[in-house]
Amino acid sequence: MDNTLNYLALARKAGKAELGEEPVGAAARALKAHLILVASDASDHTWRRAKSFAAGTNQQCIRIPYTKDEMGFIIGRTSLAMAAITDPALALGFVNALGKPEKYQEAIEYLTDRTKRVRQRQREEKAHQRNLHRRGKKK
Repeated sequence: MDNTLNYLALARKAGKAELGEEPVGAAARALKAHLILVASDASDHTWRRAKSFAAGTNQQCIRIPYTKDEMGFIIGRTSLAMAAITDPALALGFVNALGKPEKYQEAIEYLTDRTKRVRQRQREEKAHQRNLHRRGKKK
C-alpha cells in the first residue's frame, strides 16, 4: 500500500474527515465535503448514494483504487466504504498522490481553486487582526 491513504489518516487525526455514509451525507448537505471517496469494492448502491450527495454541487466524488479493508485499516476500523475530506488542501494532496492527473483533472482544478480561495481568506483575516491590534495600540 502506498502513502496516498496517509492523507485520509491525517485528515481524520486533524478532524477534517467524515467517515461512513451518514456523516459523509451530513457533511455533503452542509457543503463541507470537498472530496467524497468511495472504495473500489463498495457496492454500486454506495457509489450511487455518494454521487447523489455531491449532485448539484461542486463537491467532488471519486472512486479510489483501494478496498474497504485498506481504507478501514488506515483509520483504525475493520472496513470503510465511504469517506469525505473537508479540507480542500488535504483533499488536493490526496488526489495528487493518486497520480493519474488526467483521470482526476476536474477534481484537481476544483480543489486547487478552493485551496487558493481558503488561503486568500486566511491572509485577509490575518491582516484584519493585525490592523485591529495596531488600532488598539494607538489609543
